[in-house]
Amino acid sequence: MIYTVTFNPSLDYLVTVDDFKLGLTNRTSSERLVPGGKGLNVSMVLGTLGLENTAFGFAAGFTGAEIVRRVEEMGVRADFIPVREGFSRINLKLQSIDGTEINGSGPPVDREAVEALMARLDALGEGDVLVLAGSIPKSMPEDSYERILARLAGRKVMTVVDAEKELLVRALKYRPFLVKPNSHELGEIFGREFRTRREAVPYGVKLREMGAENVLVSMAGEGAVLAAGDGSIYESPAPAGRLVSGVGAGDAMVAGFLAGWLSGRDYGRAFRMGIAAGSASAFSRHLATREEIEKIYPACHAAYEPRIP
Repeated sequence: MIYTVTFNPSLDYLVTVDDFKLGLTNRTSSERLVPGGKGLNVSMVLGTLGLENTAFGFAAGFTGAEIVRRVEEMGVRADFIPVREGFSRINLKLQSIDGTEINGSGPPVDREAVEALMARLDALGEGDVLVLAGSIPKSMPEDSYERILARLAGRKVMTVVDAEKELLVRALKYRPFLVKPNSHELGEIFGREFRTRREAVPYGVKLREMGAENVLVSMAGEGAVLAAGDGSIYESPAPAGRLVSGVGAGDAMVAGFLAGWLSGRDYGRAFRMGIAAGSASAFSRHLATREEIEKIYPACHAAYEPRIP
């Protein structure tokens, strides 16, 4: 079974505002309300690709109840732990100005809720897949990812980590199956800026040397790079298309890669599926459907090098 963890899920309010002006009243030309959070995005794309999975997380207040309702409406099993105080966050995503968003802080997560999550994770074992994605609420220990991975050590659970800087770096000693930094996150780790795929390749390899089995680097319009577990390198430009929204595209890439890998343990297919799912989501209003992913898959071509350059 595949499990995802979203520590700080949200209701994402996706709006388009034509000719946005600061200091004035602006009105939306389109709006949508969808469940959000990196782990949930992975779960929803896995679901649309036909992979059964369970989403773990915390839910508080009326927004938490609505997140659970909408996730289950999309066919994903939501095993969310109730939090007594506050309410699950609402994030405002201004889609007409790419990358502009205001994210809520989320509720304080009490110790009992954390222990309830850990009890669920203690039941995982060989053959299970666990995706840890996104930020940690301020009320939780900063080493929460490490604690989870330490508890799972030796149980043969396939782990995936998609997180920023320190959360990701601290996880590497537990040898996750996959990590997926974007080019900016990779740059923050190594104090560099990457403009091309070839510039990013050596640093994807470095993350492998630091412990990750596979390193998938998403680079928006530049495409993606994979430093694979067998030492080979894959790279690909982004397929042609019109950017509609980058929200969740990286999470969709994780889901696509997992779906491709689990269907045949083939790095080339997994990489192409990751690019297809991420790109199709970027070209759609929200997360891509299976039909949109399958339509773009043939246009996703990967260059391959059999060993580390």
